[in-house]
Amino acid sequence: MKQKTHKAMSKRFSVKGSGKITKRKAGQDHFNSRESGKVRRNKRRDITLSATVKKAVKSLMPYHKVK
Repeated sequence: MKQKTHKAMSKRFSVKGSGKITKRKAGQDHFNSRESGKVRRNKRRDITLSATVKKAVKSLMPYHKVK
């Protein structure tokens, strides 16, 4: 049987054209006023996943072009 895409995984991670997988930085929802400006700016950036985590994501998202 054909493997389905894990929908929770596909909502949290995005696969770029180059094959890189990115996700949003954690802890952005609230309580940000007490953070320093540097931390708040860094939370806006997306994170590129390591090769180890990339392997796990690739198995749960079989139909996305993960290189």
